[in-house]
Amino acid sequence: MKRIILVVSIFALAPLASAQQAPAGAGVSYKSKTVYDFDDDVVEGDLVRPEGELVGSKTGTKHSTLIKIRDTFVPEMLKSAEDI
Repeated sequence: MKRIILVVSIFALAPLASAQQAPAGAGVSYKSKTVYDFDDDVVEGDLVRPEGELVGSKTGTKHSTLIKIRDTFVPEMLKSAEDI
């Protein structure tokens, strides 16, 4: 049984080992400049834009502040300064 598993595993892994080895001179080569020629083709298109109207605003919306100072803040600060 062990021999059968060994033989099957050798035959199963053999293509993987040969696929990992790249030919010696094989590599990717790129041209320094690529030119596309569209002389014979008719290229047509439309400007795609959202439907509706744009609403612009030069000034930002003014909101009231969310920070509220407590009414007792200044008296509490003066009292804590007197304790020092």
